[in-house]
Amino acid sequence: MTGSTDGSPHDSPHGFPHGSMRGSPHGGAIRTMGALTAGTLIAVTAYTVALGGDGRLWFGWVVLGLLTLAMAVTQS
Repeated sequence: MTGSTDGSPHDSPHGFPHGSMRGSPHGGAIRTMGALTAGTLIAVTAYTVALGGDGRLWFGWVVLGLLTLAMAVTQS
């Protein structure tokens, strides 16, 4: 895998396919944002079920989701 020069998709100095988030310095930040977004979705849903909906919470979650998506798209 490493060291091959036949142009295969595994021809990478770090052993991961090109475009993989594992080799990216921002991969950890994007994974953290994704986990935060998913956790916030669970919290907002639980709050809505327990105490009723609040549009500001859902708006905030949508903004967080869009920021996470934008980070993932621009870093890949």
